[in-house]
Amino acid sequence: MIKADGVRKLFGMKEALSGISCSIPDGSIYGLVGSNGAGKSTLLRILSGVYRPDAGSVMIDGASVWENPEAKGKVTLVADEVYFPAGTTLEKMAALMAAADPGFDRGRLAYMSDLLHLDVKASLGSFSKGMKRQAAIALALCRKPKYLLLDEAFDGLDPVMRRLVRGLLAEEIMDRQMTTVITSHSLRELEDTCDTLALLHRGGLILESDIGTLKTNLFKVQIAFEDDFDKSRFEGIEILDFRKSGSVATMIVKGDSSQAAAVLREMNPLLMDILPLSLEEVFAYEMEALGYSFTAQGIAFADES
Repeated sequence: MIKADGVRKLFGMKEALSGISCSIPDGSIYGLVGSNGAGKSTLLRILSGVYRPDAGSVMIDGASVWENPEAKGKVTLVADEVYFPAGTTLEKMAALMAAADPGFDRGRLAYMSDLLHLDVKASLGSFSKGMKRQAAIALALCRKPKYLLLDEAFDGLDPVMRRLVRGLLAEEIMDRQMTTVITSHSLRELEDTCDTLALLHRGGLILESDIGTLKTNLFKVQIAFEDDFDKSRFEGIEILDFRKSGSVATMIVKGDSSQAAAVLREMNPLLMDILPLSLEEVFAYEMEALGYSFTAQGIAFADES
């Protein structure tokens, strides 16, 4: 398990992380979403032992990761900006990594390079941005890490390659119970991949939940009655948003959908539909409930202009 407790990081006078605490269980896929500057990359570097926190701690299987080679050896980080030495190839990188890490699986690289259509003898400098990312992920998986940290994992990958990379990650998770932490700007990108999603904003962790709970705990209700009505009719139901157009009201409700449906049916509505929300809609309403405004451009305090 990865456990962060009160992690704080400063760069000069700028606070990049402000007391982050989270637990990432073994065998899970944990997604970190947030806008530029939210602190995602900084948190991954602290989790992997690259950066030292200014306050708080990070434990890998109960041991501090900072300046601990044994704990660091369980973690592999693929940074958002992939770098390879000039003139090197996948074959040369594999030889270098195998020399430093006896557990490096060169046979696995042959399988993955073939699957991803990567030429192991070609200069990595000739690879596109997406191909370099595929190469970096393939090399990382050949280390067979217990914990794999991917910063903007799918950036630059076309839809076909995204599916292939997700498949490779799924194989490792099922075969070895590998834990994966993935950052992204896009909720949609992580929706079908992660077990748990955490939202970072201005260095703080403002929302963390498993996707199943997020998607089943909020739902949309469209309802109409013979007589006129307003929000007060639905006392006892937790309504996050209520809008009425003509005789039909649309509500965002939080709670158990089956229980809410039973209560609403007892009111004898003329019509009633209960509809699921997209993950983006769920996050938007959860953020508004916490006093934030969630938009396509990012996240802001509700009272900000």
